Amino acid sequence: MSLTRIVPFNIEQEISLKIRIATRKSPLALWQANFVKQQLLNNHNGLTVELIPMVTQGDILLDSPLSKIGGKGLFVKQLEQAILNNEADIAVHSIKDIPAQLPQGLILATICRRDEVRDAFISNKYTNLDQLPYGTIIGTSSLRRQCQLRAKYPHIQIKDLRGNVSTRLAKLDDHQYDAIILAAVGLKRLALDGRIKQYIDTDLILPAVGQGAVGIEARSDDKEMLNLLAPLNDRDSCICIQAERAMNQQLQGGCQIPIACYSQINDGILSLQGLVGRTDGSQIIKSKIQGSTAQAQQLGCKLAEQLLKYGAKEILQELTADDHSY
Repeated sequence: MSLTRIVPFNIEQEISLKIRIATRKSPLALWQANFVKQQLLNNHNGLTVELIPMVTQGDILLDSPLSKIGGKGLFVKQLEQAILNNEADIAVHSIKDIPAQLPQGLILATICRRDEVRDAFISNKYTNLDQLPYGTIIGTSSLRRQCQLRAKYPHIQIKDLRGNVSTRLAKLDDHQYDAIILAAVGLKRLALDGRIKQYIDTDLILPAVGQGAVGIEARSDDKEMLNLLAPLNDRDSCICIQAERAMNQQLQGGCQIPIACYSQINDGILSLQGLVGRTDGSQIIKSKIQGSTAQAQQLGCKLAEQLLKYGAKEILQELTADDHSY
């Protein structure tokens, strides 16, 4: 790790380290980066932490759904390249934005304690999804949300919605939509949770893989940095995210495919549920599994195999146009 070292001339020889965090410039991304910065400062004396804000392709290309322009990886590639180029030491992401496969030389070093996982219903007209009349326009670009909404509320219309949290809320207030769906955690972190009319139960809309968790990416050979990040890792959150990402990777899932997954730990038992569906909501394949927390990745892979066996294989083959082999 390339760190700036300042060694004062005293008996204790304390070492001051400067850590550079690559982050997107959006308010939510900056909140996450500042959260990690504060956690590092709280856990280590003598650190200096600098944020390096960047504008990613995902922030620039706002005219098309992510599923058509490369997926959520567009939000992280530039940050990853900054680490590989030694322009930054770590990058802070929403776990749900990180592709299943990381670039060679990088690892997901730390999973911070997971926060709210549910999606949120926001509207200036209605208080919950069950109130929506025929033809109601709901904004979301997530194929995962579209799939589940269309299956349960076939009478509504869904319109793509891109931009940061404030931009999306502004579009709602400008009457471009009757309601929108956002991750509740983002609204809470930006002190905008007063806009939430309904926290959508996970039984109604299963969350995205890793939703609600902040992850820290670092160079795999940067042992010093990995040691500094270790106290920020939350064991249970890490186990759950490992299981969910294992399922997603086994399915070779991305933003182009409606995939959802959510895991919980109760009394030492890891419970995991997953979903693969058609975007129009005409078919949704679900499955559940549980087992030891020590088998998190194996359980994720096994759940993926169950989904494939129950019919997800055909859906994935169609949606990926035979680009992958299952």
